[in-house]
Amino acid sequence: MKTKAIFNWSSGKDSALALFKTLQNPEFEIDCLLTSVSVQYQRISMHGVRVELLQKQAESIGIPLQIMMIPEMPTMEAYEAVVNQHLIRLKERGVTHSIFGDIFLEDLRQYREDKLATQGFKGIFPLWKISTSTLIQEFLALGFKTIVVCVNEKFLDKSFVGRLLDQDFINDLPDNVDVCGENGEFHTFTFDGPIFSKAIPFTIGEIIYRKYEKTKSETSQDSTCTTDDTAFDFGFWYCDLL
Repeated sequence: MKTKAIFNWSSGKDSALALFKTLQNPEFEIDCLLTSVSVQYQRISMHGVRVELLQKQAESIGIPLQIMMIPEMPTMEAYEAVVNQHLIRLKERGVTHSIFGDIFLEDLRQYREDKLATQGFKGIFPLWKISTSTLIQEFLALGFKTIVVCVNEKFLDKSFVGRLLDQDFINDLPDNVDVCGENGEFHTFTFDGPIFSKAIPFTIGEIIYRKYEKTKSETSQDSTCTTDDTAFDFGFWYCDLL
């Protein structure tokens, strides 16, 4: 009997590659893709991708989508409360594992594992400790296609957002930027590749700048679940996809 798991789907490249590897593993049955979405904006948390495109991804992948509605800039307590509600319901369906696309952030993995353990879940990390240079080349070699939808201005300027992530993009990255953006330097939307039955159509819209205001209590970026109180000292460039 296969182990039932949820897959934490961000819509980006690391999720896509981790899901590809998971689907090759006969041990797991993916119950659903779990994605956090901003209640206020109806977009994927931090990535800024519209819910409609997220839904098209899930349809093309062929795995049910479950959306977690998250308040804009929630406290850690509020974020964890929503996650726990979903985990409790998933546990009732026989789900016991939660799969992530994290690569090397030790504190993030520990945070995830600790929180999952409170609900009796175990975390799985298919990309863990694989060189990001190796992963990005594997991603491209498999035929995945992804576009950069968000960049942190601390690391990258406006010119990087809205670009396809290809070898030219990788070559243009500054030395202090991880090629997979594992430190939150950039986020992507994956629209084609071996996990999709068909490519996700979209049109590139406007590029906008947004600077987040820190709340007085701990905040969560969702995709990174950071407790670093300097996390939002910088603005972000977003490319809207239509």
